[in-house]
Amino acid sequence: MSRMAFFADLMGTIFARRAGKPSPFGRAPVTELCEALLSPQGEVSGMQRAREILAQYRAMSVEEKRAFFMHLAMALDIDPERVIAAASRYRETRDAADFAELSRETEPRRQELLRRLNQVPGATEELVRMRCDLLDLMEETPELKRIDPDFIHLFASWFNRGFLVLRHIEWGTPANILEKIIEYEAVHAINDWQELQRRLRPSDRRCFAFFHPAMPEEPLIFVEVALCKGIPGSIQWLLADGRTIVPDSEIDTAVFYSISNCQKGLRGISFGNSLIKQVVEDLRRDLPQVKTFVTLSPVPGLARHLKKLAAEKPEVQALLDAADAKDPSALTSHLPLLKRVTADYLLSAKRPDGLPADPVARFHLGNGAILHDVHVLGDTSVNGFRQSATAMVNYLYDLAKVEDNNENFVTSKTVAASKGVKAMIA
Repeated sequence: MSRMAFFADLMGTIFARRAGKPSPFGRAPVTELCEALLSPQGEVSGMQRAREILAQYRAMSVEEKRAFFMHLAMALDIDPERVIAAASRYRETRDAADFAELSRETEPRRQELLRRLNQVPGATEELVRMRCDLLDLMEETPELKRIDPDFIHLFASWFNRGFLVLRHIEWGTPANILEKIIEYEAVHAINDWQELQRRLRPSDRRCFAFFHPAMPEEPLIFVEVALCKGIPGSIQWLLADGRTIVPDSEIDTAVFYSISNCQKGLRGISFGNSLIKQVVEDLRRDLPQVKTFVTLSPVPGLARHLKKLAAEKPEVQALLDAADAKDPSALTSHLPLLKRVTADYLLSAKRPDGLPADPVARFHLGNGAILHDVHVLGDTSVNGFRQSATAMVNYLYDLAKVEDNNENFVTSKTVAASKGVKAMIA
């Protein structure tokens, strides 16, 4: 597929917004421009001011950006006294006009500023990058944290499922998109074009990504899928060079082995659940013989958990010492223990809020999956030894049970698990 055809197809799905030429800087300080943009005005002057604010922001140093965000945090915050007064009036009257006034008072002016900035073609992507800067600065300047909910609130609307476009990423996809798949892969690194080709080109491999029409050349999230016969327990086997391609007639399982969020500025905006559901629907339509949908997932919190256990359990310390050798043979005598402590960690380790300690477990269990199996020596890469002593996990998406599992997880924080996994710790 040519680059032109790819983007014509993408943009024809919903709508297109093209960025205009950057505006030359004006002489007004950015704080004055923000006030002017928030004032009543015609569309033409508003667009010009929004362009100039964004142009000035792009040229700012780190400290200038900090000052800009401090202006948003302080000068464009809510007025608590006005909120209290509006709330008191509405409590007494329950009048629609008073409710509208309360709604206006409880929304910071900076939220409307972001909306008006977004009227400029191409501004959505700039605002996503702006939030990247904010997230970095929040670590040193806690006062800026009050701004982040405004970005999240707006992004949750602008990037809701109705605006997202699912696209199949294949070897013929434009090279600039393929380069970003390599760059954004967050689970199993893609080291070169040959590795990418092995993940995209074979008939038993798929990759799907969500795009937004305001950011047509930036994937938001993507999932890599292996079509298999049976459920695998090793990422080395899935990604092996020279492996035998599974014929369509033998495929019965779809394995989601890597899900990567691409935009730091959209952190906290959930795409993964919708992506998995949409991909499952597409695969069921195209490959009706596929009945099993599972993941082959890392266990990123396991190493930290093992280090805590090692302080009181010498056998766990011996396991960690063996894993430090980065040699699968060194782990041979420790594999039964590794399987048992991994299962126990996923079933029992909790955060203070009662949810599973492992972030990948929270994601898949929260989407209604079942903890199906635990595999040792599942990932013998350097990263696999480092984060989980090679352990990997299958989460099974049993389509008939997904809704019930999700409800039980949300209401009672129940970890749905197979009998086999439960037996590992019996």
